[in-house]
Parts: sequence; structure tokens; C-alpha cells
Amino acid sequence: MESSWTDGASQGLASDAALISTGTSRRDGLPRYSVASFNQAIGNLLERGFAPRFLIDATVSRPQLKKGHLWMTLVDGEASVSAVVWASQLTRLTFRPEEGDGVVVVGKLNFWAARASLAVHVLDVRPSLSSVLRQFERTLERLAPEGLFEPERKRPLPEAPRAIALLTGVPSSALADMLRTAAERWPATRLVVVPIPVQGAVEARICATLAGLLEQAEILGLEAIVLARGGGSREDLAVFDGESLARLLAHCPLPVVTGLGHEDDTTIADLVADYRAATPTAAIVALLPDRPAALQRIQQERRQLHSLLRLRLEGIARLDHDRRQQLQLWQPSRALEARRRELAQRRHLLEALSPERLLSKGFCLLRQSNGKLVRSVEQLAPGNAIEAQVADGRAEALVTAVHSTAHLPPPAPSSASTP
Repeated sequence: MESSWTDGASQGLASDAALISTGTSRRDGLPRYSVASFNQAIGNLLERGFAPRFLIDATVSRPQLKKGHLWMTLVDGEASVSAVVWASQLTRLTFRPEEGDGVVVVGKLNFWAARASLAVHVLDVRPSLSSVLRQFERTLERLAPEGLFEPERKRPLPEAPRAIALLTGVPSSALADMLRTAAERWPATRLVVVPIPVQGAVEARICATLAGLLEQAEILGLEAIVLARGGGSREDLAVFDGESLARLLAHCPLPVVTGLGHEDDTTIADLVADYRAATPTAAIVALLPDRPAALQRIQQERRQLHSLLRLRLEGIARLDHDRRQQLQLWQPSRALEARRRELAQRRHLLEALSPERLLSKGFCLLRQSNGKLVRSVEQLAPGNAIEAQVADGRAEALVTAVHSTAHLPPPAPSSASTP
């Protein structure tokens, strides 16, 4: 390929020289040029033989402004080429490269025939992945000693927020996904959509928008903030590696949830946030309850409450029944009836134990002349007057003899019991 390109270039040079030469002769078949015609031929060759637009991966060296134009050298360790961003284009750039930044340049060739010099006309410049990661590491090293990434400072998310703010690009697929997911999961939450730029050198604009939102957070009733951006390259997410944005998020009075890029992308904002979601949709899932699951939980709790209420009512009914029975027992008529039965029982017992009942069975009571009951023969002596009381009257008598059973000999054993 290289030889064919060289042959084509030689033929092009010869043709251009023939067209541009003004009567100059050739010697030994070689084309003859003036300096101007030679440079013009090279310019024409480059214009026809090179792509009108191209990408260059490089590292920026010695960037400097001259008369409003940004000049720099693009190097890769083996070669270098000059590059320029004209003043008219410089104001449109979203990224301003600095010394040592890895970049991807969108450009075209600029060839000045007057001095045969070549430079890359830069149409756009973006940070390369290596540059983005280096910036990420620098910000990480500055903020880590301040404890902004520590898990202990992460705040819990509200269980069912009444209002949340969505900071994202408008319109965007990320916003559409978040709105749809929020409507499906928990439509009771009010969503405040706050448009922000999400790519390029827009960190200051994001910080200003977020600061203004925080001033109105109490009026809006916000309980959490979502910072989201849809998919893209890691270079596109570089804006969320800014130190100013990280500090603002760290000191935000509301819990912050990030959903930036893809699942494998991690930015400084993700590390500072109270919760890092893999995607914008996942951020809504993490922040809002699941309506079907919540409904199922409520139904289960309702069944439990019904069961507890039924048991409670049954206990109250049993207690009421017991107390009604106690009240019935304590009614005056029932108490009087119970007292009458008790008295009747005691009267029957007294009647059963009274002396009159014994006298009716043939027993009698002996009294001395002084009226005292005779309980032992030792109280009597021959000639004593005594009175005998029987069931139907009394009889007076004199004691003729006293015999004590305590001094009688024991009865003789019967013959049947003799050994």
C-alpha cells in the first residue's frame, strides 16, 4: 500500500507541475517547479489524498494562546504535529485541554503553501479515557482525606418520599425511563424535574442549578435528590468527577442518589452520594417503594389486624359474660337467698347437735341442787339431791350410792379369746 500511494503521489506531482508550470522546460524527464508551484502541488495532493475529517489520539504539549487562537503540539511518544484551534472555534469547545492531557481530536489538515507548513485544524477536542481517569484519581486523592467517601456519613433514604427532584438532561431517554418507573412503582410521589447539561465543561452550571434548587427545597417539600445521566462513554461522564460538584453533593442537606452512565461506570459524584445506583432507572427503584409489594404487605397487615381484633373482641365478650354472672350473684335477692340457705343449714346443724334432740332419744341431763350439770360421779355423794331432766319433764331424786367405772376391775376375757 505504501509503494502504490507513493507512485500515485509522484504521478499527481508531475501532473500538477505540468499544469502549473508556465513554459518551463524539463530536463531528463524531471518536472521543474518554482517554490510556490511546488508547495501548491503538495497542497493539492494532500487535499485530494487525505480524509477531509479524521480523529487523532494524542497527548497535548505546550498549549498556548496567540492572538485568540489556541496553539498546541500533539504528541504520542514517537512523533509530534502542530495543531491549532481558531478563535472562532475555541468558544464552542466544551473541553479546554491543558498540558499533559490525553485527548481525542476531531480535525482536518491545514497546509500553508506560502511556507510549506502543515498543522491540524482542530474542530473539536475531547478528553481521552486516560485523561479522564487521571483527573478522577487526582480528585479522589484530594477529597479522600476529608472523609467525603466514608460509609459512616451516608444517610438513609426516605421510605416513601412525598417529593423528589430529578436533575438530568431534558429531554432524554434517562428522564423518560425514570418518569415511567416512578409512575409504575409509586405515583404518590411528586417529581420535580430540573434540567441540567450533562456533558462537556458544564460543572459550574450544574453546581449553580443544584445550589438554586437547594434554596427552594423546603418550599418544594423535597425529601431527596436524584442526579442522573443515561449511558455514554466514560469520557462523557467526566463532568461528574469535578471537585466543586463533589463538595456541593457532600454538604447537600437532602439525601442524594446518583444514577450515572452504565453499571460499570463510577464517578466521584457516585462515591460522594448517599446511594449510588447502577442506572437512572435503578435510582428510582432504590428511592421509591414498590406499589404491588406495598399493597401485598398492607393486605397481610390488615389480615393480622383483623385476627388480633377478633381475638380481642372475643376476650372482651368472655370478660363481660363473667362479670355479668358476678353481678347476678351479687344481686340483693340472690344474696339474701344465699344467706337464708346458709342460716337454714346452720339451724339444722344446731338442731342436730342440741341437747333436746338427745333427750328425745332417751338421754337425760343430771343437775346438782345448785343447777350445775353433773359431768362426773366425783361430783356426787350418797344423800345428794339431784334433778333428772328428760325430754318431757324433770324428776327429783336422792343419790343412794356412787359407783365409779374408773375403779372397776377390767372385764374378764371371754373364753373364745383365751390362748
